[in-house]
Amino acid sequence: MSSVTVRVPAKVNVQLSVGPLRDDGYHDLVNVFHAVSVFDEVVAKESDHITVSVVGEWADQVPVDDGNLAIQAARALAKHAGRTYGAHLVIHKSIPVAGGMAGGSADAAGALVACNELWGLGLPFEDLMEIAGDLGSDVPFSLLGGTAVGTGRGEQLSELPTTGSFHWAFAVAQGGLSTAEVYAQCDRQRESAGVEVPWPQVDDALLEALSTGDAATLGARLTNDLQAAALTLRPELVRTLDAGRAEGALGAIVSGSGPTCAFLAADADHAQRLADALSQLPTCRAALAAHGPVPGPRPSWSSPRP
Repeated sequence: MSSVTVRVPAKVNVQLSVGPLRDDGYHDLVNVFHAVSVFDEVVAKESDHITVSVVGEWADQVPVDDGNLAIQAARALAKHAGRTYGAHLVIHKSIPVAGGMAGGSADAAGALVACNELWGLGLPFEDLMEIAGDLGSDVPFSLLGGTAVGTGRGEQLSELPTTGSFHWAFAVAQGGLSTAEVYAQCDRQRESAGVEVPWPQVDDALLEALSTGDAATLGARLTNDLQAAALTLRPELVRTLDAGRAEGALGAIVSGSGPTCAFLAADADHAQRLADALSQLPTCRAALAAHGPVPGPRPSWSSPRP
């Protein structure tokens, strides 16, 4: 039986600026995405129906019904093609679930790439990006990879140049956080403070640091408007951030809506030392070192293409 395998990366948000709440319930964002070397693997196998199974460390936390974003992606792709197709998707989970690293979006992007190849559709990347944008705000970047700035809901992407590699340590918290709950808490805190929320703007100094490979400046410019809300909901994360800073992290931030915390390191050895130290914390379920940017998903066949 022919199958297609894709490896799709996690992301960290090096800038997440959240504008005021819009009438449609969304926020305008400036979201600087950075793909890192923590990967899920999505395997699409020939089948009569679209189904999914999940294996790996986080498998027990991933739905295998219609709530799975990879199933939704495969169905959306088949609908776009105007035909009925089947595929059994096997997701090998390494990206933390509900951890602010876009694991579900990564699986959706992987399913789009794998099924496009398995079914011989030959749809161009632009078509896949259009489908991805309808699935969720982070799915287009999961399809793109590298480093990019997202505007609108985060789905309008412009690729960003980078120099060299940046090295990271990630502290995965016990349990997850709901993205919707974190945004709602952010809105409540802003309303309570009575502040006028400005329209988000790209941090030019941060973009320059990415372009020149200046890790020290990038670490100093890391920003996340959702961090205060995430820390309110999970106050123990303050200890995690403080521990990483004490170990010399160039920057420390809650990743996306959390609760994973990201720490920028000086080099690969420093990233591993950070991960080793963070793994000893009672607030940390697991810690790992990674680098970025890395590319988005690319298909590979396990047998000759028919």
